Amino acid sequence: MSTQLQSLTKGLQVYKEIINYGKPILASTLCERLDINKSTMSRILQTLKEEDYITYIDNSNEIIAKSLEDKTTQKTKIQILVEKTKPILENIYELTNECAYFGVFDDYKVLYVNQLDKSNRIKTRNNIGLQAPLHTNALGKSILAFGNYDLELIKLNQYTHNTITDISFLEQTIDEVKQNGYSIDNSEYQDSMCCVAVPLFNHENILIGAVGISGLKERLPIEKLNSLGKEISKLVSEQRVIC
Repeated sequence: MSTQLQSLTKGLQVYKEIINYGKPILASTLCERLDINKSTMSRILQTLKEEDYITYIDNSNEIIAKSLEDKTTQKTKIQILVEKTKPILENIYELTNECAYFGVFDDYKVLYVNQLDKSNRIKTRNNIGLQAPLHTNALGKSILAFGNYDLELIKLNQYTHNTITDISFLEQTIDEVKQNGYSIDNSEYQDSMCCVAVPLFNHENILIGAVGISGLKERLPIEKLNSLGKEISKLVSEQRVIC
């Protein structure tokens, strides 16, 4: 086998080991696991780094594959947002006595990343980590109204009799959300549940997601949803997320 081919084979072995390890790894650990000496490993890692296959975490000695870095960075950002939005969800819950949520845009769906419910009622299911269609819920409508997204890319599947399935009606609804500053889900995803939400901006006035509440339809008639929408909007406008 030629020297060049041997080097390529070793390089691929190292890259495969970094990926399969599943977490940050040290060069010394790679040497031990693959039985490669330090000088050869150093050359291989330098080549992989120059070719943008690997990186080092925060200038440390811990190595990760670039694809893993993207996932790690995304996870870290979500964790930061969860911490930063806790006070807002606390305030929304205290104001409404309903389960409060924070969601972000994720591949034309809403990703629930935080939830708070301190009531003694039967608890709403834990939605953290779950996704929901943008057009069916209040969080999604607020994100669509105040973000820069193409409504034509949304699959308007029907979930209840109230689900929006017409693009023209969705556009009209989004315009109303922009005017009102809040959005409503009138049993459009689940027959028994209603929601209201508002957009959430950071200190630079950049949209980062939406916050709101959901509860049983019997507790949240349309008149109350509109009233709470105005109150939550006022509350959140006074509180920017510093991130």
